[in-house]
Amino acid sequence: MDLSTVHAALSAKSYPDLAALCDDLFLQVASQGAATDGWPYAVHLLAHLYLNDLNSARFLWKTVPQEVKDAHPELAAVWKIGQCLWNRDNAGVYTTAQGFEWVPEIADFVSAFIESYRKRIFELLISAYSTISVADMAHFMGMTEEDATNYAVQNGWSLDAATKMLTVRKQKSQTNQKLDASKLQRLTECVFHLEH
Repeated sequence: MDLSTVHAALSAKSYPDLAALCDDLFLQVASQGAATDGWPYAVHLLAHLYLNDLNSARFLWKTVPQEVKDAHPELAAVWKIGQCLWNRDNAGVYTTAQGFEWVPEIADFVSAFIESYRKRIFELLISAYSTISVADMAHFMGMTEEDATNYAVQNGWSLDAATKMLTVRKQKSQTNQKLDASKLQRLTECVFHLEH
């Protein structure tokens, strides 16, 4: 079983590509009837979590042999992160990811996952709140109150120090429509046809 492409993707920090790469490679190995003893299940599972593909992560977890689950504590720790995601336990995601001593091969991947997850949660907070308490912000972001306040202020939010409330700065959505000549011609023809 040649895992050089997986190791190359990890080294290049091509984390968004890892899930599809692992899925394809795993199917190739399984279709050849080869043993999957050395399969990097923790990386594969984390790749699905990185993409927020909880269903694929759950189904992968169900296919992992029990003796592999028992023998690899990193795999169990990644699955614990997955369980926290499934249960929407934001604080649990951060504490689980930061409370485990990761092997060097996936430590950077876990850090990238936490940063990606934090950005995703921040975008959700922007869309869901107009004001939020510093304590709630810290809880959702897995940070101390001071760090959460600094993170929010750096992203353009304002702080009312008296009430310890953050005012969310909504980002203006831009919708750029590209209208080329062929689309305009088809639209003109349709309108002309409807009118005549």
